[in-house]
Amino acid sequence: MARVIQIRDVPDDVHAALTAAAESRGLSLTKFVQRELERVARVDFEVQHNLAVIREVQAQIETKVDTDTILAALHEGREE
Repeated sequence: MARVIQIRDVPDDVHAALTAAAESRGLSLTKFVQRELERVARVDFEVQHNLAVIREVQAQIETKVDTDTILAALHEGREE
């Protein structure tokens, strides 16, 4: 079942930017904001899933890997 969300006190410049973005895509403001909220929800779900996988792997190897090590490994893998 769909829910109704009401957002109060949106600054004029934010409202104008959202309205312009919606119009440029041929969407109503409501439809545009709905799609953006869906996108944010998907991204958050993916982040939470990734964190769970990282924690599971850390528990399996009984260590914590810091962010710099992960980024270095990613960059190294991309260079190959």
